[in-house]
Amino acid sequence: MKKHIVCFGDSNTHGYCADPADCADGGDRFNENERWTCLLQKALGEDYLVIEEGLSGRTTVFTDPLQESMSGLDAIYSCLMSHEPVDLLILMLGTNDAKERFSANAACIAYGMERLVFKARTVDAWRGGKPNILVVCPPHIGSGILDHPFIATMGRDCLEKARDLAPLYKDLAERQGCAFLDAEGIAEFNRLDCMHLTCRGHRQLAEALTALVPELVN
Repeated sequence: MKKHIVCFGDSNTHGYCADPADCADGGDRFNENERWTCLLQKALGEDYLVIEEGLSGRTTVFTDPLQESMSGLDAIYSCLMSHEPVDLLILMLGTNDAKERFSANAACIAYGMERLVFKARTVDAWRGGKPNILVVCPPHIGSGILDHPFIATMGRDCLEKARDLAPLYKDLAERQGCAFLDAEGIAEFNRLDCMHLTCRGHRQLAEALTALVPELVN
């Protein structure tokens, strides 16, 4: 059986494209030749199965009063059990947690990620019974969002929250025995809404993970 890599995240795992001119198909989702999950699959080869589990708007643990089924905590059990045996879980969440309506600072967002990690570790879906999790901190939300309509729902303090996440995620990963990757400076966000990966950013993230994943799965 192939090694199962579950990629659990939000719109940046789903492949949302904020700029149709940046997407080969001209739509609002990058295609299978552009998304980082698909690029990772191609790079790793036939011994791996890279599974896309991205949902636009997903949070770590927060229930969204405006959108249903957004809490990662509520979905992680069924997700992992659906894809067992799981060799590696890649978690990349936190951007949506910075929305104003959740009233969560960076420390609370990191605590939400830690709760999600803890829950994932308890699910009986791991190959050999050994949890193996990589926590990826998303790139910082760019200041250009202040001029984008998304700022109305994100709130102006989303910038500070996103900037403060990486060291907190790194600490929780160490406490929970997880691997950690900070995507800031690795994968670029676009300059329109400043919170979604460009096509180039997807390639960059895939390249970083292609180098890292084989070290984590053996």
